[in-house]
Amino acid sequence: MEETLLSSPRGASVWELKMFEHLTGHTRREGALLEGYLSAAKDTESKALSYLVDLLVEDERRHHRHFNELAASLKSDAEPGGAEPIIPRLDFDRVERDAMLEVTTRLLDNEKDDYAELKRLRKELADLEDTTLWALLVDIMLRDTEKHMAILRFVTEHAKPKRAPRRG
Repeated sequence: MEETLLSSPRGASVWELKMFEHLTGHTRREGALLEGYLSAAKDTESKALSYLVDLLVEDERRHHRHFNELAASLKSDAEPGGAEPIIPRLDFDRVERDAMLEVTTRLLDNEKDDYAELKRLRKELADLEDTTLWALLVDIMLRDTEKHMAILRFVTEHAKPKRAPRRG
């Protein structure tokens, strides 16, 4: 696994340094885990196990990339005059709110339809659980769809105008 080696951010607060170490440490641990997955996929005679481990490898690579991006973004934010972070700051105020909400609502409706279709398909595959990977793959797609809906709900929630705090 390709490792992005980052030096600790200059001028960082105690919290930023601690978080940076946590993120980069997690990246190192995930790298070792990934190597174990790659070895397991290569060393098995089972095509099914190899296929499933390859799915895990895809996820672990994405997690590894996210942790590297989190660490690099934290470093950018912590250092005086740091570069623009890889993970952008929330800037939903730069786009027309109603148009963004229309798009996210439409996409969320599509995801809900996909979810319902996947649930129906999953029921049809119940009898194949002990002979194929198909039901498992549909279960994974259901979880992915739940993740997609969570992302779209995040956008919708953060696109709403900020309310002024109540005065007691």
